[in-house]
Amino acid sequence: MKRLTIVLTILFMAFIGALIGGVTNHLAIKMLFRPHEPKFIGKTRLPFTPGLIPKRRNELATQLGKTVTNYLLTPDLFRKKMLTPAMKERAELFVQDKMNQYVLQSDKTLNDWLELAGASELPNQVEDKLLALIDRQLDDMRLRVTTGTVEEVVPLRWQQQVEEKIPLASDFLLQRAERFIGSAEGRQTFQKMIDDFLNSKGTFGGMLNMFFGESESLVGKVQREALRFVGAPGTKELLDKLIWKEWRNIQQQPMEQLTADFDFNSVFSSVKRYALDQLALSDRLDHSLAHYWPNGTAWTAENVTPKIVGFLFDQAELQLEQSLKKLKLDEMVKEQVDTFPVAVLEDLVLGISRREFKMITVLGALLGGVIGIVQGIIALTLNGF
Repeated sequence: MKRLTIVLTILFMAFIGALIGGVTNHLAIKMLFRPHEPKFIGKTRLPFTPGLIPKRRNELATQLGKTVTNYLLTPDLFRKKMLTPAMKERAELFVQDKMNQYVLQSDKTLNDWLELAGASELPNQVEDKLLALIDRQLDDMRLRVTTGTVEEVVPLRWQQQVEEKIPLASDFLLQRAERFIGSAEGRQTFQKMIDDFLNSKGTFGGMLNMFFGESESLVGKVQREALRFVGAPGTKELLDKLIWKEWRNIQQQPMEQLTADFDFNSVFSSVKRYALDQLALSDRLDHSLAHYWPNGTAWTAENVTPKIVGFLFDQAELQLEQSLKKLKLDEMVKEQVDTFPVAVLEDLVLGISRREFKMITVLGALLGGVIGIVQGIIALTLNGF
């Protein structure tokens, strides 16, 4: 009977200890989150309300934000995970693919791009600007051409070229004259001129005809004399002097007088029409970019995209720390934690650590039971059992 009392006493103490240990740990875990809000009796707030995490949520949020920025989302982490050669290559492929899809290989015409950019009137504006430019240039040319003498307006190089050609011109004229005089056509011309001259003189002409003989023989004489005249050295000198004199006279002539009958307006209109026809801006813009730049994809992939992506990665690496500071990730985390419902946070933590919390409760009960057994043995020993 005594032994049974000892066993029951020890078991009872173990049960009480286990119950106290398990309930205590269970309450301690619950008090981490509950109650979610402070509880009051009248104006007096009950102790341990709200729970530890709701009560310290602001400090927890601040510390969690610092932890994230100092140990989790650090600049080195972004460099290792994002600014890598593999990521750079994927970025180049992505950028080039989007450029090909939406720009280089797009069916949109240049007119479509202009309209998209709000510049649909640009072709008309370009044509107007071109016509205005042509008008100014043509007016300036007309002013330069019609102001001053030929000597002042015509470029000196052109005048020198003309003067160099004067001896050649006289030689050419004399050669042509000699060829014409000696030809059958020239003989017929002399024959007609002599006959017309004699006929126009009436009786005097008849007398001349009788004196010189038949006009046929007279033609031969005139033809021979004309050939001697053309071939004489003095004739070339005379012709050179005449041409030089006329050239000097022309040089002193006002350009306005020489161009008085020239229709500048019709010429200028033709020039402008030709310029617009050749420009054909609206028709030229009615093609896609690929029409004018068939090698655009290969060229940009080799020369543009790598430089753009490389520049962006270099700038991202240079500005990474400063950018992360400007993002204020710690404040963002703090704001999110501050606004996070405690019940959801509790479910999140318990969902992850429910088994561990149960083990803590069981461990508390086990330790309480062991302590109860030890206390029972000590109590029985002290009481003389």
